[in-house]
Amino acid sequence: MLPLPSRLTFPDACGVLTQLESTLESKPAGVLQIDGSALQVFDSSAIAVLLESRRAALAAGHGFEVTGLPAPLVELAGLYGVAELLQPPGAA
Repeated sequence: MLPLPSRLTFPDACGVLTQLESTLESKPAGVLQIDGSALQVFDSSAIAVLLESRRAALAAGHGFEVTGLPAPLVELAGLYGVAELLQPPGAA
């Protein structure tokens, strides 16, 4: 499982995305698992990073799972209409 940092805002987004993509490139087949439980400071850039990570994982034939996202980030994703793309398997 790949943990997100405690801060993921616009200035941090490119570096975090680069790290996630690097992990994906070296990952054997399977599910890219991202843990968002450490996130404390974030903006909509966090959603963009997660969606791009999901896109890259699926394009490479991997599954994608993100867990532990803070409720305010899930709510923000809901405002953008993408919350279901970031929900863990089996979540309503």
